[in-house]
Amino acid sequence: MRRRSLFCCQLLFTLLVSLFMVVPVGVSMLAGITENYFVGLRSGLTWRWVRQVWAMYSDTLFLSWWIALSCLLCVLLLGVPAAWGLLKTQARWATRIEECLMLPVALPGLATALSLILLYGRYPLLRNSWAFILIGHVLFTLPFMIRPVLAVMKASELEKLEEAAASLGAGFWRRFFTVIIPNCRHGILAGAFMVITLSVGEFNITWMLHTPLTKTLPVGLADSYASMRLEVGSAYTLLFIFMIIPLLCVLNMLSNRLSPHKTPAVVTPEETE
Repeated sequence: MRRRSLFCCQLLFTLLVSLFMVVPVGVSMLAGITENYFVGLRSGLTWRWVRQVWAMYSDTLFLSWWIALSCLLCVLLLGVPAAWGLLKTQARWATRIEECLMLPVALPGLATALSLILLYGRYPLLRNSWAFILIGHVLFTLPFMIRPVLAVMKASELEKLEEAAASLGAGFWRRFFTVIIPNCRHGILAGAFMVITLSVGEFNITWMLHTPLTKTLPVGLADSYASMRLEVGSAYTLLFIFMIIPLLCVLNMLSNRLSPHKTPAVVTPEETE
């Protein structure tokens, strides 16, 4: 009886916390399809604000996706080898390097963006390009790829697997693509989930680095709330949610399918032949 009561209390608490988080988002979404939010649902429902946002800000949606995917590619190319390098580095030095990598996360985004402007802002071609925003996103999200990949590498004792493959005659690149990558795919997927969501929604660094021609979705969202009707900003939020929710569902589905319910199989060079 006591367990049942405890379970009910826990369930009630969980539901209340969930409602506390979800209800404001639902209200904002509803405002985006309401004719007049201050009048309420009596004013009627409309897609006028959504169409207006799409006509005015659709370029920010595509630019956000392009930057997020480019950021993911860059972080994969940099983060996985970096995690492998940290795994093989002495613990004392690896810890110091990790601390340095966490600086862009620990510092306010505005400070990171200001440092990039001071360092690279003198180059107009880069300053006026979306690549400048991409640099800031890569700096910010790189630790979120390295840490989960490194954790999986340590948990799977990847050094021993790589040594075994080397003893069988596999070269470095063959070991990297047939042993290292397959056995840390769960960490790569977890890191990709974090990188995509953080890049799409990142505001502080982007706000400092953007130009009128390189607005991303969060910057456009802030502009719409600051300069237009509340319904327009809410419609923008609605489009943002419609864009990000399917991605989160796909990544979550992939994560569940690749979830390591058992110890990952050792992938050796002979198995790839």
